[in-house]
Amino acid sequence: MEAFEIIRAAMTEFAQVEDDRVKDFISLAEPLISKRKFGRLYPQALAYLAAHKMKLSGLGKKIGKGTIGDTIGLSSVSEGETSISFSNNQAGNTSTDSEYGLTVYGMQYLQMRKRCVITIISAGVEHER
Repeated sequence: MEAFEIIRAAMTEFAQVEDDRVKDFISLAEPLISKRKFGRLYPQALAYLAAHKMKLSGLGKKIGKGTIGDTIGLSSVSEGETSISFSNNQAGNTSTDSEYGLTVYGMQYLQMRKRCVITIISAGVEHER
């Protein structure tokens, strides 16, 4: 199954997003991950990463006003007597990975990457293998 088919079958919140728009996000995500490192799980990883980018862009189901991308860097918002706090799913992520903690798709991508990409630390320097 290809990334586009996975998004259509498993990520129903994007059902109203036009096919070409979904394919654009898949194309944007492709250069960010390695087919060699993910192997047979590459289409699924690509689907998670594209869905993450779509969600950050405000596509899919909306909860309340604004998009998830509008909450980056916020821990809470108050207006009058109403206050909303945001969970911090970024704990334990490096600064380059913290964006992925903002959506369920990003977290699933990180879990898959941890299983597929082996990181080696040598003399205090981190290398991917």
